[in-house]
Amino acid sequence: MKDFTANPYPYYEKLRAAGPVHTVRTDEFERIWLVVGYDEARAVLADQRFGKDWRGMPGAPAESDPIFLNMLELDAPHHTRLRKLVAREFTARRVEALRPRVQQITDELLDAMVPAGRADLVDALAFPLPMTVICELIGVPDLDRKAFRRLSNGIVTPVSPEQEQEAVRAMNAYLGELIEQKRRSPGDDLMSALVRARDEEGDGLSPDELVGMAFLLLVAGHETTVNLIANGVRALLDHPDQLAALRADPELLDGAVEEMLRYDGPVETATFRYPREQVEIGSRVVPAGDPVLVSLAGADHDPTRYPAPDAFDIRRDTQGHLAFGHGVHFCVGAPLARMEGRIAIRTLLERCPGLEADAEAAEFDWLPGLLIRGRRGLPVRW
Repeated sequence: MKDFTANPYPYYEKLRAAGPVHTVRTDEFERIWLVVGYDEARAVLADQRFGKDWRGMPGAPAESDPIFLNMLELDAPHHTRLRKLVAREFTARRVEALRPRVQQITDELLDAMVPAGRADLVDALAFPLPMTVICELIGVPDLDRKAFRRLSNGIVTPVSPEQEQEAVRAMNAYLGELIEQKRRSPGDDLMSALVRARDEEGDGLSPDELVGMAFLLLVAGHETTVNLIANGVRALLDHPDQLAALRADPELLDGAVEEMLRYDGPVETATFRYPREQVEIGSRVVPAGDPVLVSLAGADHDPTRYPAPDAFDIRRDTQGHLAFGHGVHFCVGAPLARMEGRIAIRTLLERCPGLEADAEAAEFDWLPGLLIRGRRGLPVRW
């Protein structure tokens, strides 16, 4: 299992050679349908016959924790209603307006980091940058970052079911109190706006929906970008020719970030989907209600879509990669994540011309589980 966590791509390659869809067993499920082919993955992500809401599935608990009442875990019309409330905050125009502040935060973090000559890039830049941005956007600049990071990791990359359950319980309580503070003292921020929001019929978000929305925005708003930055820098350090090409021509940066997303993106698999009826995927018949897991990492290394997929090539045509998903659940925060990644990596390379992996530092463990792809830290020096 450690070999798979460190480098799942050879395993996905072997599976893909035998077919685009397979059944696998996990600690949680006796049978999961794993999709590793690009065309099949893209089709499933866009197919409305696959639902995200697991609450009505056989064996599902009658009630779920409020943090899971979020748009990622819901279907239309509930998903549509919730997404409309936040989508306007992540348009290209609104995200572009954040650019000066993202640059300022990046500069301040590097001002603190650069004089030391070496750092864990995750702790010094990759985590605090997106965490600061999303906290300011939502309106919780005084959030206890260390405590929240611990809870977030306990849910997204748990090391045991017990740790996950404890983290879920604590996160629900933490966010419930945060929202009550917003009710008592609203501000000019996204969370306050959501507390006040009403749809066309005059309905507002329920208390549980507010907790679920806060959870999704805070966790998805930083977890993916942390590993976009760290995985992307690691890919550059592992491929000196590509790093040299990017330094020689900074205009390659946008394409380089897209290749980082395709080559070793921050999300390994999409969250579960459940067919509402019997569905055929890649010549395999999947019964209604069976859990389906789309491997974004496997699909983005499919040689029928990307020739020589295991090569890291910042000049590659990456159009159509699935790192942010596809279909109605495409990541609403993708424009913000892209901008943060581009600013962080460009500024890091400008400020640290001698950047290299710190061979004297111990390597960090890989994050457990199938959801988030990355290491707990990235030691570098310059």
